[in-house]
Amino acid sequence: MNEAIEHSHVEVNGVRLHLAEQGEGPLVLLLHGFPESWYSWRHQFAPLAAAGYRVVAPDQRGYARSSQPADADKYTLLHLVGDVTALIGALGAERAVVVGHDWGAPVAWATAALRPDLVRGVAGLSVPPLPIGGPPPLRAARENFGDGFYQLYFQEPGRADAELAADIKSSLRRILCGVQPDGVPRPWIVPEGKALLETVPEPEELPDWLTDADLDAFTADYARHGGQAFTGGLNWYRNLDRNAELLAAFTGVTVEVPALYVAGEQDLVNAMVPPEALAHLLGRLPRLHRHVRLPDTGHWTQQERPAEVTEALLDFLKSLDG
Repeated sequence: MNEAIEHSHVEVNGVRLHLAEQGEGPLVLLLHGFPESWYSWRHQFAPLAAAGYRVVAPDQRGYARSSQPADADKYTLLHLVGDVTALIGALGAERAVVVGHDWGAPVAWATAALRPDLVRGVAGLSVPPLPIGGPPPLRAARENFGDGFYQLYFQEPGRADAELAADIKSSLRRILCGVQPDGVPRPWIVPEGKALLETVPEPEELPDWLTDADLDAFTADYARHGGQAFTGGLNWYRNLDRNAELLAAFTGVTVEVPALYVAGEQDLVNAMVPPEALAHLLGRLPRLHRHVRLPDTGHWTQQERPAEVTEALLDFLKSLDG
């Protein structure tokens, strides 16, 4: 087994992806979300590798040490699933277990739904298996949460990009530490006339799961893209309606491979997906192994509760190997 995380790059589908890798054995891909990178999985590498798995976490298209296509329409869900499927082949594997957090979860769910031949099992953290195809999601977001909903705020090219890139470390600190004063999760809403970061003030202190060194690691990776540090990730949001249009033929498809869902009870996603809707979405997983609910846990699941998330992943991986 490799003793340390190794770093490399691979060319797939016209983009250069940075990879962090440790261990040998069956392939496990870890897909990060926004605004994160491979580093969000730092706690999972060693224990998964020690259990006999080859753990690979890419910086996904547009993020951190990976290349950032200039055109916003190069970030559709089909592009992102294509990167994962190409990566499995580039790593010399026939199949993989695909694990995703935040935006990485929709990529993982869609990869499992569209290419079950390549996926041994799939795990989603924080974001349940949302429908593929269907009505334009931004219209529903506007109806449910208003024009200030963060996903709508992100649609204007350059606006959130400039605000977040002005001070990368401060932006990351605010977003990763952002909680409601009363601890009740709510949708991220930007009131009219306000800037994005005015809604997430600087924290007085860091939570126990995030250090200043962690923030420095994230910041160094994002700073490689300068004033476009967050543009690649924001472009994922700018394809939400396009994804629904492109994937209309797959509306109603279910995820037929073994699955795991893990989420924090204080996750802001809970404010957007009520219990009855979550039950319906999890119904798209006919081979659901477990639904793990983590108390006193927010959105940054594998960072906030590394031991519990790793335990859930190892239990799931063992069930696949058995």
